[in-house]
Amino acid sequence: MRQILVFAAIVVLGGVYVARLADRTFDSPPPEADAAPSAARLADAASDGRTLTVAADRYGHFEIAARVDGRHVDFMVDSGASLVTLRATDAAVIGIRPSPRDYTATVVTANGKIKAAPTRLDRIEVGGITVFDVPALILPDEVLSQNLLGVSFLSRLRRYEYADGRLVLEQ
Repeated sequence: MRQILVFAAIVVLGGVYVARLADRTFDSPPPEADAAPSAARLADAASDGRTLTVAADRYGHFEIAARVDGRHVDFMVDSGASLVTLRATDAAVIGIRPSPRDYTATVVTANGKIKAAPTRLDRIEVGGITVFDVPALILPDEVLSQNLLGVSFLSRLRRYEYADGRLVLEQ
C-alpha cells in the first residue's frame, strides 16, 4: 500500500511541478502578487466551526493558512496530490528535520527523480477543522515551490467540494 501511495505522489508531484513551471513561464504575476500575507488569503475564507469555504485566487488555486503541530504553515489545496507535502524549510519550522538517510521515498518530477522523506504530522488545523495523524512527505525546497494540502488530509473530512469558484471543506 505504501508503495502505491508513494508512486501516486510521484506522479502527482511531477504533474504539479510541470504545471507550476508553465504558470511561472507563461503567466508570471507581478512580484507583489506573490507576497500577499496569509491574513489576506484568510480574508477570502469563511469558517463556521467545522466548515470552511475558500475562494479561488486569480489563478483558480485555493491557498489556505493552516497550523501544523501548532505552527503556522501556508498550503495550496491539491486534490491531485496523494499526500500532504511540505517544503524542507517549512518542515523545519514545525520541528521536523529529516536526516539524509530519512529521504527513502523516490518522487519523479520534471527535473528527474527526487528523494522525499516520509513523515506523519500530529495535527493539521484549518479554520475550525482539525485532522490528526496525517501522512506526509518532505521535499527539498528547490523541488517544491509551495506546500500541498493533499488527499491524506482531504480524505479525512466529511466532504470537500468545488462549486462556483469556491472550495468547501467540512468535517
